[in-house]
Amino acid sequence: MKIVSACEVAKLIKDNSTVGVSGSGGSGSPDAVLIAMQQQFLKSHHPKNLTVCAGISPGNLTYEDVGMNCLAQDGMVAKAMCAHLGMGKKFGMAIGENKFPAFGLPLGVYTHLLRASASNKPGIITPIGLNTFVDPRIEAACENEKAKQLPPIVSLVNIDNKEYLYYKAFPVDVAIIKASYADTKGNISLEWEPIIGEQFQLAAAAHNCGGIVIVQVEKVVEYGKLKAKDVLIPSVLVDYVVVAKPDLSKGDYNVPKHTPSLVGKSRIKLEDIKPVELSERKICARRAMQELKKGVLVNLGVGMPELVANVCNEEGCVQDITLSIETGITGGVAQNGVAFGVAHNADSIIGDASMFDLYDGGMLDMAILGMAETDSEGNVNVSKFGKRVTGPGGFINITQTAKKIVFMGTFTSSGLAVKTVNGGLKISAEGKIKKFVKHVQQITFSAKNALKNKQEIVYVTERAVFKLTNKGLMLTEIAPNIDLQKDVLKQMEFKPLIDKNLKIMDSKIFKNKKMNYKLNKK
Repeated sequence: MKIVSACEVAKLIKDNSTVGVSGSGGSGSPDAVLIAMQQQFLKSHHPKNLTVCAGISPGNLTYEDVGMNCLAQDGMVAKAMCAHLGMGKKFGMAIGENKFPAFGLPLGVYTHLLRASASNKPGIITPIGLNTFVDPRIEAACENEKAKQLPPIVSLVNIDNKEYLYYKAFPVDVAIIKASYADTKGNISLEWEPIIGEQFQLAAAAHNCGGIVIVQVEKVVEYGKLKAKDVLIPSVLVDYVVVAKPDLSKGDYNVPKHTPSLVGKSRIKLEDIKPVELSERKICARRAMQELKKGVLVNLGVGMPELVANVCNEEGCVQDITLSIETGITGGVAQNGVAFGVAHNADSIIGDASMFDLYDGGMLDMAILGMAETDSEGNVNVSKFGKRVTGPGGFINITQTAKKIVFMGTFTSSGLAVKTVNGGLKISAEGKIKKFVKHVQQITFSAKNALKNKQEIVYVTERAVFKLTNKGLMLTEIAPNIDLQKDVLKQMEFKPLIDKNLKIMDSKIFKNKKMNYKLNKK
């Protein structure tokens, strides 16, 4: 192991390399190295023509100069294979503008492919992705037109008369990882990282493929000072260490700030977590909460679903369920926004490859996830919007294995404004964009697959609730004071089935006070 500056290590990355980047939104971004790579490229036009791979890629919508956005320079990237780019907006836009070919991989598939590369396996065979956009019969994981001109990365196989997808493993030439500490021998500690993620798999893949492993840490300590259980990347895998302090001026970006309750060192009082204010988002979270049962293990997705943890905490029922996040968190109360993926008071923190072993095996009782577009068949898109590509993240793994799924989101977007009046809802201004469309732009969730697997699917909005049936989407509830024709049916591009026993949503959802809601037994 050699200690070098970020500028020095950037010069070691060769053109045409496959570069894996660790991190997860606002957690664990190796920014010092990424910024140095950007500066080196702008100065010398090297390294260029890189293949970039990432899981939940690091970034922050507030800052364009951090995370994956550092690599969004013309000519720097030749191909991308990423699971999620929600926080790397500039990088995602470059994909949408067809500047370089890109493939969108389910997060669990990506982490397991790193493991396959590390163990010299040709790839993985899994049902994850069938009938979604990653299925070769649909889009073969292609996120833009340039990707369609390249050899496919996934193929359909049949084993014992069952369909599966075969994803090819890929070599990793350079691993760029953020961790907490290194010792003078090169052992790497993740002591203050609230997400373990795929750091070990990425380092193992690069090392065993004959590549180099670069780790950015806060400081280097003497050999023997690190706790063995905190060292998740042994020195035999590490080539270069870059010492750089996190930039604390960027708020919650690049967690951690040595917060003990986020890494399992201590616990905070849950009553100290402030409830969110009543809005259309909280209305959706409250209605989604009503689908929970005592004792369930539930995954919460990024965005609006994060609020379900806050609402459960406000109602005092967060201890009646076990929350989990695909980043490897079980238990606790999930954080919102750029810090998604971390949690206060977690019961356990494991690597996401291990978490997806559990998810793929059917561990989840339930998942509460976002929805950006939904069509008449019940398909959902959360991965591509016009020229903006965000990717599927763990969405496909989760929605194809959870026993029950609750999708949640506002009924329309772009300008929507609502008011709550006496336990009812009033639409002050309708959103310009309809979210219930004839055909989704990309199939991230396959209703066909869910019906085949006999999953229970519910769609929650601030004004209406639907369920998936064999004949399509059925409207089952509307909010108090909402006009069925004007506020619901006219705001959809298709006519849903309507339950003959159409219900009115619970008026407590729309009141600006605690609901005193108790979960029913499982």
